[in-house]
Amino acid sequence: MSLVIWHNPRCSKSRQTLAFLEEKGLSPDIRLYQENAPTAAEIRAALGMLGLDDPRTLMRTGEAEYKEQGLAGKAGDALIEAMASTPKLIERPVVINGNKAALGRPPESVLEIL
Repeated sequence: MSLVIWHNPRCSKSRQTLAFLEEKGLSPDIRLYQENAPTAAEIRAALGMLGLDDPRTLMRTGEAEYKEQGLAGKAGDALIEAMASTPKLIERPVVINGNKAALGRPPESVLEIL
């Protein structure tokens, strides 16, 4: 199994989660998801692994881009496509371990998938 973190080095929670994993002796593959955006299919898969039915629960709804794109009135695939085209909208960090995923908020929540 490969351990992957969708990481944003500017985000304190993302940095804390990466440090937490490294303190556990783990070396995850670091995907700088804002530079190497996940595809819509990868986002759908992550939602499934996270057990989330509503894509909005993986979105940063406070970002200006959310309002600018009029996403409050959208649902389903439109939200997934918005995250794929504007990865800043994806909540961070997402940690994927094989076929399981967790959101590193708080960082310790990733323990359940290790």
